[in-house]
Amino acid sequence: MQYFMDTTETIAEGVGFAHFGPLHLAELVFFVLVAAGCAILYRKSGEKGRKNMRIMFAVLLILDEVFKHVMLLIGSRWTPDYLPIHLCSVNVFLASYHAWKPKKAVADFLYCICLPAALAALLFPSWNSLPLGNFMHLHSLSIHMLLAIYPVMLLCGGEVSRDPRRIPKCLLILLGLAAAALMANLIFDTNFMFLMYADDNNPLKVFENLFGSHLVGYPIIITAVLLIMYFPLPGRRKTAAK
Repeated sequence: MQYFMDTTETIAEGVGFAHFGPLHLAELVFFVLVAAGCAILYRKSGEKGRKNMRIMFAVLLILDEVFKHVMLLIGSRWTPDYLPIHLCSVNVFLASYHAWKPKKAVADFLYCICLPAALAALLFPSWNSLPLGNFMHLHSLSIHMLLAIYPVMLLCGGEVSRDPRRIPKCLLILLGLAAAALMANLIFDTNFMFLMYADDNNPLKVFENLFGSHLVGYPIIITAVLLIMYFPLPGRRKTAAK
């Protein structure tokens, strides 16, 4: 536990994990198994059971976020980079709100925006310089797992409309969040929502190498992801949007 209190800014070189190496693959397999189990349980649960699961996830998300900030403050590691302005941090509060107030519009946003963002973080972790025995590694893994599993449960429970007509509203909200993140980046010299630069593990780095700016990749990746997310599923009845 020598490096337990370190962050990506303070960690020594060579103590992290390889991208798609044994540890990373094991964590992805663990995520898939937990997600499948939670989705099946949620689908088979009644209204009360589903509400309890949603609230449990909300409590875990909030505690996970609080744990991060407490540990950063204890270790004197807290900086404006850890403000809850990253997309996944915002989704913590949206998922928690939905747990108590299950609005269709919030569920659609969690599916359309939160799910692919959390999956991207798990597939291309920005915390790969940190070993498993590190609080930020544990926090980053657990909170992105929770954020991804929550909308998967809603999808398997038939509580997401998957109506393409909802996409523009979700993208408009995302654009508003990006504008707020950009303002914070300019004020605090941060990189919320990866608007200022792309880390080496980030797929946006490919577009920076090819076109000179990682921002070119955003509309391309978003379009590709939405085509996959809203591709018609055979044998499924479209849920009425209200």
